[in-house]
Amino acid sequence: MFVSLTMSSLMIIFLIMLIISGLSGLVFLHPRVPISFVRVHIWIVALPPLISVLALTNTSANGQIGPWYTDSLAWLMVFFVLAIGFIIQRFSVRYLLGDRAYRKYFTLFTLTTGAASMAWLSADLRLMVLFWGATLTGLTLLIRLNHEWKVVSEAAKVSGRLFLLSWLSLVLAMVWLFQASGQWQLSSALSIENLVLLGNWERAGINLLIVLAVIIPAAQWPFHRWLIESVVAPTPVSAIMHAGLVNAGGIMLTRFSPLFNGDIASITLLILAGISVLIGSGISLVQVDYKRQLVGSTIGQMGFMLIQCALGAYIAAIIHLILHGLFKATLFLQSGSAVRRFEVSNRINERASYLWILAGRALGIVAGVAFWLMAPGEGYQLISALIIGWSLSVSWTQLVAFGEGRIGRSVGFLFLGGAALVYVMIHHLFYELLQTTAFQSVQPPMAVVIIVACLLLFGSAIGAWIASNQSSVFFAVLYLWLVKLGEAKAKSVDSHPSYLEQYLQKGGNQ
Repeated sequence: MFVSLTMSSLMIIFLIMLIISGLSGLVFLHPRVPISFVRVHIWIVALPPLISVLALTNTSANGQIGPWYTDSLAWLMVFFVLAIGFIIQRFSVRYLLGDRAYRKYFTLFTLTTGAASMAWLSADLRLMVLFWGATLTGLTLLIRLNHEWKVVSEAAKVSGRLFLLSWLSLVLAMVWLFQASGQWQLSSALSIENLVLLGNWERAGINLLIVLAVIIPAAQWPFHRWLIESVVAPTPVSAIMHAGLVNAGGIMLTRFSPLFNGDIASITLLILAGISVLIGSGISLVQVDYKRQLVGSTIGQMGFMLIQCALGAYIAAIIHLILHGLFKATLFLQSGSAVRRFEVSNRINERASYLWILAGRALGIVAGVAFWLMAPGEGYQLISALIIGWSLSVSWTQLVAFGEGRIGRSVGFLFLGGAALVYVMIHHLFYELLQTTAFQSVQPPMAVVIIVACLLLFGSAIGAWIASNQSSVFFAVLYLWLVKLGEAKAKSVDSHPSYLEQYLQKGGNQ
């Protein structure tokens, strides 16, 4: 029955289900509603992503209905945000049971994910700005849930200020675009007829504002501080940040891809993202706190996603956005059981065959060069070749070169081949799904791409040298700098949450 529904009918049903889920969250706020109602609320929250799946599989889902996008990209993002939101809310039913902000958490969570999904469905600039502002506000309030703890309150202030700057930047960009095109519909404002009317300085100004609006939620240098401060928020809040919130830059830049023509904004985005990859990777290596390790990894991964966008590889950025969001949300949810067990392994005393290591490096170089030669004129191809070559070399060393005997190496080789096959299949699936979505791929000058590639290679070389010379002064200086960069400010550090004592004293007096 549902398969035969038209796209307009599915859109109406989806909006109704989304409103019902929001109302369910508001009802749960009332103290007379029993706590057990949360399980009913979870079932209601599961309805919107189910409708989005039906819309995503609808073959006529490419186009617009009034102010809403109905293409595969919009419905894919809606399903991604709401499905992860449903999973995390289901996880939180027992995880946060007993928390004073239990009711408020589910209400804010539902409204925030709902607003995020509507932002990516919006084909009207005004609606996009409105719903994205509501999403950032909801995320700030989620970070501020336990605001009685001064550390959380301070983290919410830092996040709120930067989010406000990001939102105002997006508002200015949208108003400027409307003034130049006379259109509030995104597709009309970015039509060829309207784009030719934009002067070079106007396009560069709008693009720079969009870049600023994107890199702040993505926690890119020098605006990465808010994500580091936010680790004091409940762990499910950290998980939901990766469901179209922290990684929102990929979808936003994809929607505005016709504006970017390799100008100063693309170059700026490429350089800042490249620096963020190195900084984020460094933070994740030196931090001992598990959540801060994940934060550092997120900074680096979001930097790579924005590099993909700056080089015009928008479909690759969307794939990266979704897979990274699923992976990182999972890691955050299992962070409570991430205590490492240091066990002595017999492999530590064994030296891997030097020839196997050399073979892995040679294979990485050959694979990278071959991948680059498939399209040597494309900047993204060069960056991808570096990543593929490096990843293959490291994976070969860990899985094959360090394998225990022939059986261990054979298993490692089969696992590596299986991972490569899954990688190709996933990318093929997403490219088939998103091939009807309109993108415009314009790359910055190759010279800039080469500079960023050299920056990444130089950073990797420095890291390898430092790892082998840990007794050097330079290692100590860099290590301490990265540790400081990954730590919260003094105001956001509290070794003993005294507000809990106040509640215990009040409870005892009563």
